[in-house]
Amino acid sequence: MTSDPRLALIERLQNSIHDCLNEFMLGEPFALVDFPNYRNVGDSAIWLGEIAYFKSRFGQAPAYVSEISDFSADALEKAAPTGPIFIHGGGNFGDVWVRHQEFREEILKRWPDRLIIQLPQSIHYSSSARADETAKIIEKNKNFVLLVRDEESKLFADTRFNCDVRLCSDMALCIGALSPAAPTYPILAMLRTDKEKAGSYDLAPYPDMPVEDWLNESKIAMRVVKLLARARSIGKNGSDAKLEKFNAAAGARLARGVKQLSRGRAIVTDRLHVHIVSLLLGIPHAAMDNSYGKIGRFMAAFSGGTTLSYRAGSLDDAVAWATMNGRS
Repeated sequence: MTSDPRLALIERLQNSIHDCLNEFMLGEPFALVDFPNYRNVGDSAIWLGEIAYFKSRFGQAPAYVSEISDFSADALEKAAPTGPIFIHGGGNFGDVWVRHQEFREEILKRWPDRLIIQLPQSIHYSSSARADETAKIIEKNKNFVLLVRDEESKLFADTRFNCDVRLCSDMALCIGALSPAAPTYPILAMLRTDKEKAGSYDLAPYPDMPVEDWLNESKIAMRVVKLLARARSIGKNGSDAKLEKFNAAAGARLARGVKQLSRGRAIVTDRLHVHIVSLLLGIPHAAMDNSYGKIGRFMAAFSGGTTLSYRAGSLDDAVAWATMNGRS
């Protein structure tokens, strides 16, 4: 065990993830579905952590991968006839991000007898009736394991769903420690611009503080990344070639996020994975919550208690802490 508190925390959380997943890896070909082929850096960080976990702990890569749009049940069964099906983790279990929930439920309905493992998620439903629909689908599956990232999600799942529910940290932590570049700003604000934002912030008192999100990317640059991955995968089978492309896209997105975060000596954010990647980078950061509290819930369960991070109650509170705790 390292004496560095940040590295010790990362190692401890990685080991806790292994404790949750170790029994499900039996050496069989397995599938990993719902690749996040979109601009959000956080989802790419989760994917890369998932791939890193399987490689480092078991020396295996998924035999079948897909995003929602190119999913094939027949191809999955051919590549991984009996092994577990892993569903990509994140924060889309519930009725906020409907497309992902519907895909997850189609997987459960398609294979009611097969081991299906939902990698760590935060759960949020606005509609109790919609949660009941999910519960009916889960009820019919005999081997569904649901990993959740916070105690509130676990309590909800234990109460509403008839399946094996386990508390498990976020897979992005399996990437391990990262090294930031030299900062250029005292404070960088990374604030959500999507439907999980908690509300509007009064930024007028901070005219010199850059305010960004990490959803912007160059379509041309991403196209080049995928073309280069395709060239590297010549001669590989279809699953390996697709995994090469997916990993390249996710890697480019994470690199973009790391470069972006490195520009701040300290970070102010309401994104969970800005918190997690900042922790991997060793950058001090103040975290406010998203619309349904998943950042505070995750920090309470796993990643709080470090001097690198602070749960802020407001933007003013966050900026004040970041000002005092930015790197020299």
